[in-house]
Amino acid sequence: MGTAVAQRLAGRHRVLLADLDLERAAAVTEQLERAGAVATAIQCDVTCPQSVQMLADKVAQAGGLQVLAHVAGLSPAMGNFDQIVRVNLVGPALVVDALLQQVRPSAAAILIASLGAHTCSFSDAVLRQLREGATAHDLPERLRELIGADRAQPNIAYQLSKFGLLMLARRRARDWGARGARIVSLSPGIIATPMGALEFETNPTKKWLFEQSPLKREGTLDEIADAVEFLASERASFISGTDILVDGGLAGTLSDVPFSGSVGAAG
Repeated sequence: MGTAVAQRLAGRHRVLLADLDLERAAAVTEQLERAGAVATAIQCDVTCPQSVQMLADKVAQAGGLQVLAHVAGLSPAMGNFDQIVRVNLVGPALVVDALLQQVRPSAAAILIASLGAHTCSFSDAVLRQLREGATAHDLPERLRELIGADRAQPNIAYQLSKFGLLMLARRRARDWGARGARIVSLSPGIIATPMGALEFETNPTKKWLFEQSPLKREGTLDEIADAVEFLASERASFISGTDILVDGGLAGTLSDVPFSGSVGAAG
């Protein structure tokens, strides 16, 4: 998904591609350059404040930020409770805050959340931690204390972190708006990706979700890239502090279907 979004944005923007795996980022950068884009790769661990600050410094050297598309994340099959919370929520929160000073007027940040954020509910205490402690390195420990060690599983971490992204976009909209910029979250439904294929193999809930989908198909990477491109453009100039569902109507269907359990990686 990150590659598809980078390819789409590269048509209008210089791209700084940040990834924990520098070799992977460099390989995608080479693809973009062969297609005529201007692209640079940088290694970044979004869970490390020092690494994120280096990213912010690089953005400053390049002249500031016009579009942030934060796609990095782990599905339930790719990490444990702590890792998923840190990569999926603490990381984006650190990036959003570090890049705020580099934001240009009319800039936009798009945070990739998930349908899973729309199929869960949590206590007020948990919501308070998600809202106020998004950048805290010990957020996984805080959440574990609140939900109980027995519930601190990857699926729950995924839902918590993605719901936290929705809250992050809402809470940071004022700060970004003060600089003439926007921030939104985007929640994909079931999208055909390698990560999604892994979830189909390991997560029975995802198969059940697919059966409920009104359109009876997976979404495509191009359809997510279309949505990101729109949200990054002036055509979306009055959209901020909210979430955009790109799920083929699945969230609405689930509101009418008895459901229990945890939604894993929708995308």
